[in-house]
Amino acid sequence: MPPPLDWLTLGDAFEAACLLRCMPRPAELRPQRGATHYPAPVVEFNREDAAQRMRQLLERLDVPVEHEVSVGGLRRRYEVHRLRVRREHRVGYARLLEVGWRQGRRELLAAPVPGASTARRVWVPRLAEAAWRSALLAGGRHVRRHILGVRLTDRELAAVLIRSATLLGVSATLRPGTGCFLVSVADGPDRALILHRSTLAPARAGEPA
Repeated sequence: MPPPLDWLTLGDAFEAACLLRCMPRPAELRPQRGATHYPAPVVEFNREDAAQRMRQLLERLDVPVEHEVSVGGLRRRYEVHRLRVRREHRVGYARLLEVGWRQGRRELLAAPVPGASTARRVWVPRLAEAAWRSALLAGGRHVRRHILGVRLTDRELAAVLIRSATLLGVSATLRPGTGCFLVSVADGPDRALILHRSTLAPARAGEPA
């Protein structure tokens, strides 16, 4: 059993794992039945900001990545941002994100603990913010006049978002769709709070985001 991550490392590893779970695995890397699905050494994003956030998190975790951009489409052009973990770092990367996901999920889903440490009271809401930030960056945004939602194929991540919304003081709903789950919050104060809490503050000079 690997040792638990410190809070700072956990925050980055959990957010990176959430970003990964938002995205389908590239076709050539899809596992056979019964194989472990996460984490993949290659991930493709259709948004540059999601790819840049993933790259930033992995660099802070000392996991170098190669960033490739390809352009497709005829009338409607689109970009695909592919991040590839270097072969010599893949074992450590896989372990780090697995531990980050399991530990972060456990912290979020656990019932509030009376007398919790100051660090836990500070960091658990930060994990909740990271989960929503990842979903809004890399998930399928489903914005309507009355809701802010994200489409996900990962059931566990959907459950984490529901719990994270509760920890942030917002009520979220989960609806199954065709091949996916829709997690949404109501328009108005709930939507504004989720967007505010999941937006990164500008980094000060000399500080990482």
